[in-house]
Amino acid sequence: MRHLALALLLTLSATLSATLLRADTLTVAGGCFWCVESDFESVPGVSAVVSGYTGGTLKNPTYKQVSHGGTGHYEAVQITFDPGRVSREQLLHLFFRSVDPTDAGGQFCDRGDSYRTAIFVSGKAEQALAEQARAQAQAALGKTIVTPILPASRFYKAEDYHQDYYKGSNIVLTRAGPKRQSSAYAFYRKSCGRDARVRQLWGNEAPFAGKHS
Repeated sequence: MRHLALALLLTLSATLSATLLRADTLTVAGGCFWCVESDFESVPGVSAVVSGYTGGTLKNPTYKQVSHGGTGHYEAVQITFDPGRVSREQLLHLFFRSVDPTDAGGQFCDRGDSYRTAIFVSGKAEQALAEQARAQAQAALGKTIVTPILPASRFYKAEDYHQDYYKGSNIVLTRAGPKRQSSAYAFYRKSCGRDARVRQLWGNEAPFAGKHS
């Protein structure tokens, strides 16, 4: 039994090591990080999506500080994925078609610098892929895309209550009264006009909008 247990442990360890070796990350900002997180966690090949803050100068920022402005940080997500199952190019393609990349002042009902779109890259190869994806999206949309491609900087994980917010079961207060957190998220997403605007821009190319209608 000891030999069997050891063999199973070694097998699990090897599988985990292989998975970690394959893992890559993509950091993007697409407005409310709750929404970007819920979208990309549904993509096959994505193993984790973490909500956080990046792009600014303030160390260890809080949600209150970022949302009030002046920190330089974006609400962003860090997507961990297996490039053997989904490529960076595919994720960038999905990203552009899940946001309004023509809006320089925020996203949908959320206004201000922290809600702008952006792609964060490390090195020339990632820069080239992001530029290619942006050019392809602009050609497909036929409108000027204002989403910047920025050098990656430290990513700060957001507070725990922001992680997987769309799945939560806590009761929260909304403009429509008390709601379960998952229902409050759905109410917010619809009332903010995210899916309606994405469908208006991208039509059948919008990959996530129909999932929330």
